[in-house]
Amino acid sequence: MALVTDEDVLYEVKNVSKSYGSVVALDNVSMKVRAGEVVGLVGDNGAGKSTLVKILSGAHRPDSGEILLEGKVREWHTPHDAIEAGIETLYQESGLAPHLSVSANVFLGREQVKGGLLGRLGFLANKEMDKQAFQDLKDVGIAVPESNRSVSQLSGGQRQAVAIGRSVAWASKLILLDEPTNHLGARQAGEVLNIIQQVKAKNFGVIFISHTLPHVLQVTDRIVVLRLGKIVADAPTSTFDAEKLLGTITGLI
Repeated sequence: MALVTDEDVLYEVKNVSKSYGSVVALDNVSMKVRAGEVVGLVGDNGAGKSTLVKILSGAHRPDSGEILLEGKVREWHTPHDAIEAGIETLYQESGLAPHLSVSANVFLGREQVKGGLLGRLGFLANKEMDKQAFQDLKDVGIAVPESNRSVSQLSGGQRQAVAIGRSVAWASKLILLDEPTNHLGARQAGEVLNIIQQVKAKNFGVIFISHTLPHVLQVTDRIVVLRLGKIVADAPTSTFDAEKLLGTITGLI
């Protein structure tokens, strides 16, 4: 895939900096992602990845620089602002409620109520939510049992898939995935990577943050490398192999 041009950029940060006291977390960082593109964001611990993710998701505000969505400058005062604009974030802790069913988790915090008097009394539209939740998951290739079993009864890969599916169901533009294959076995991680490809096919922008470099090389179109708060590489994935990517991250190349 060719490098992103200004005409097709979906989401970007321009010249963003962020400090915590005397510690510079991000120094004049610019990054772009377009619809239908998976961008890998990698770097050692302390490189600034978490700070950048928090700025992209609205959890933190930059000290300087701009955030642009579809070419328009935006300001996120809270994560809810970014969510309302179509940006969903899945952190390492998926945020699923293990005692609730799959559909209840998909609609967690966005529950639908029945029409009429029952709705005004607070009765939930459980059948409608069940149907919609499983359709949303099916649309991105996620197969989970259509039952009221709790999320705690699913495998690790299935739980992570449900968390990603929930993000897809509610996002309209971009998804930030922070270590979505962490602590998963090879087969389960493969399922999650396949889902990311399905999400890409739906024309979402995806930012994939991971320490697992083979997964980054497998699923991304472009890789952005952070080191000590600065971007030191931004290039198509095809230009990297595992050795070159590791060397770029550590500064040995």
